[in-house]
Amino acid sequence: MLRYIYGHDLHLHPKLRDTMFRDRAAQFKTRLGWPVQVDEDGFECDAYDALNPLYLIWQKSDGGHGGSMRLLPTTGRTMVNDHFSALLGEGELRSPLIWECTRFCLTRDAGTNVAAALMLGGGEVLHRFGIAHFVGVFDARMVRIYRMIGACPEIIGTQGKGRDAISVGLWEFSPAAQARVARRAGLSLAISDLWFRRSFAAPPQSLAKTV
Repeated sequence: MLRYIYGHDLHLHPKLRDTMFRDRAAQFKTRLGWPVQVDEDGFECDAYDALNPLYLIWQKSDGGHGGSMRLLPTTGRTMVNDHFSALLGEGELRSPLIWECTRFCLTRDAGTNVAAALMLGGGEVLHRFGIAHFVGVFDARMVRIYRMIGACPEIIGTQGKGRDAISVGLWEFSPAAQARVARRAGLSLAISDLWFRRSFAAPPQSLAKTV
């Protein structure tokens, strides 16, 4: 199932939290060789995890992490502005209608349905919070995954070529895209709606005013 958890509530879900940060270390440090920091507990955390992001997490049947991504509003600090401004033409991207998506992580045994479920959850956030777009930085290997899911971004800047290309893109989520991604995830729109409502005690209108 899909969970929506703010950073300040991760301590309420210790198994989900610990397996997420360890799976991030396995993906970004071990498999991809990114220059990320891993602590003595085997967690991959950075400064943006301290900003109370909203995490979308696929929870496996054993209660552990199966996949996740991290969302932050671009009105505050973001990776795209702090580290990838060259992809924006040395400018900045700040808008209350755009949130950043980072740390898209899948466990080694995760199927494409998990990636699609995370994208479906991202669409729920867009619609419920009144957001127009997500922005994210991605490498060439992710292009195939986005195509398989049926959620390709509008690319607004790229550096490098071929497998070394790094791009920044914008995602929106039309009803047609939502239905396409739900089919890929093997989920109904009704269950997606239920998982979102279960994760939040307050109505979405109230949430949009507080994030």
